[in-house]
This record gives sequence, C-alpha cells and structure tokens, in this order.
Amino acid sequence: MIGPRLNEIVAANAQVQADLIETPILPLSSARWHGLLPEGADVTVKLELFQQAGSFKARGALLGMRNLDAAQRAAGVVAASGGNHALAVSWAAKAAGVDALIAMPQATDPVRIAGCQALGATVTLHDDMAAAFAAMNVAAGAGRTLMHPFEGAHMVLGAATCGYEYATQAPQIDTYVIPIGGGGMISGMACAIKQMNPAATVIGVEPFGADSMSQSFAAGQPVQLDRVATIADSLGAPLALPLTYGVSRAYVDQIVKIEDHEMLAAMDIYQNTLRITAEPACAASLAAIVGPLKAELAGRRIGIIACGSNISMERYGALMQAL
Repeated sequence: MIGPRLNEIVAANAQVQADLIETPILPLSSARWHGLLPEGADVTVKLELFQQAGSFKARGALLGMRNLDAAQRAAGVVAASGGNHALAVSWAAKAAGVDALIAMPQATDPVRIAGCQALGATVTLHDDMAAAFAAMNVAAGAGRTLMHPFEGAHMVLGAATCGYEYATQAPQIDTYVIPIGGGGMISGMACAIKQMNPAATVIGVEPFGADSMSQSFAAGQPVQLDRVATIADSLGAPLALPLTYGVSRAYVDQIVKIEDHEMLAAMDIYQNTLRITAEPACAASLAAIVGPLKAELAGRRIGIIACGSNISMERYGALMQAL
C-alpha cells in the first residue's frame, strides 16, 4: 500500500500526543446554522485551528523534528514559508531544542513573522517566495535539515494522526471534506480515514486559482502551475509533488474547486455563527459544503475541518471588505 499503515499512524499518534492538543470537534446544530448547510445533513467540524502553533502543521513538524539524529539537531533546521508551516516549524524546533531558520517573503502577514520570532526562530525576509526558497536551499546546502511544507513522510504521517483522531472522535461521519494546498493534509488524513472506514468518502477542496492537485489528477501525474492567484495563501502551493500526489490519488475520491468569494462568505459565516476569525484556508471546507457540494451532500454525515488560522486583524479586515 501507499502511505503510512494504520499501526504506524497509531504509533506516531502515541509518540506526539503528549505535546499536541487533541483538538475538539463540534456539531453544527445550533439554530444559527439553519438553512446554511446541506439539507438533512449532520455536520461536524474539527477545530484544528486550536492546535499548537495554530494549525495542523504542528503535527508533521514535530514528527520531523523527532526524526532528526544528533548531528542534524546540532546543525539546525530551515524552512521557507509565509504561512502556517513557518510557525509550526518554529514551535516544533523550540519544543525539541533545535535551532530554526525561517525564510519568509516580505509580504508575509506580520502576525506570522512575529509569531516565529517569539518562538525563538531566526527569520530572514526576502522579495518573494521564490527568493525565500532559494535562501532555504542555500541554508540546507550549508548543513541545515530542510523541513518541506508538505512533501515528506513525516508531514503525511502527521496529518494522518489528525485523520485518525477525527475518525476516532466521530466514527459516524461518512463524508470528509478537506482543503488541499500542497496535499500534505489531505493525503495523510485520507490515508488514515480510509483504513479505519473504507466506505467513507473523502472530498478535497481547492481554490480555482491554486488547483495543482486537480490538474495533477487530470494529467495522471504531478503538475506545476504557471501562476497562483488566490486569497488563500495557505492553499497556494504552485505544484504537486510525487509523495503527496500518490497518496492523495490512492485515497481521495473527488476534488471540488471554490472561488475566493466563496471562502470570504464562509469566513463571514464562521464569524457570525461560532465567532471564529478564520483565515481563507480555514474556511475552505465550509465554503465547499455551503456552496458547490450543498446539493450533493444532502442527508450525509459530514466532517469538515477548520485547519488553522494565523491571520492578523488587519489582514482579516482588509479581506472582509471585499464582501
């Protein structure tokens, strides 16, 4: 089989559970949700935004840190990210006592830069993401271990612990709707879910302007986008890569695409119903089930995920002005 086996997922979960948070689930059953959700559906959300470092990324980052040998720990790690991965690596490095260097684009939300620095990471700012990745590669060439944001067995395994946890908390769910950026989260979660419940349906969600996994599925191999255009920077991976593509292809049943305005509307719904200040990626699952999947998922037992939210009020306010 492709991807981690269930016994490996259970073992990984036991390895990190003392340092991570078993994030809560919540049934969306209050009167505030009336008319918004698929008709007759039973919808549950997993609030992974309450995870360490504010997103599911902490799971894989911690496993990656635990896998370092003594020489790698001494040399430190490096990551390039303007999003949740940067915060997750910074947090996991601090937890493991490892030095972290984070290369970030200058346009990164200041709350994320400050968050990495508060966790003890050294942050370098660069003109754009391409320049940040170049700096990461230079640091890796000098001896630091590269922590990729989604392509890596530890990232898939970390996400698998989230899927295992969710399916254990809510075994009644028959349909999971999960956002896709680079594919690290959906590949791991789907791998765990399908081993626990082979009859479950797993649906991925991508922005129209960052649909590398959809295009890869259509092409039958990983592809790279010419450009990325979405407000969901956490879902803006410009390409799919072999591991996460392969695991996703094996376990994901379907992918739907959503517009940026649908994510904005879902962000507004989260604020009005749960008082959650969600970044666009955090609202992607909800956007899909109240939008393009609403009719299709009528009567289902649906699980969605609020995957993370590290967004400043300034950035949030600027985005919501577009509604």
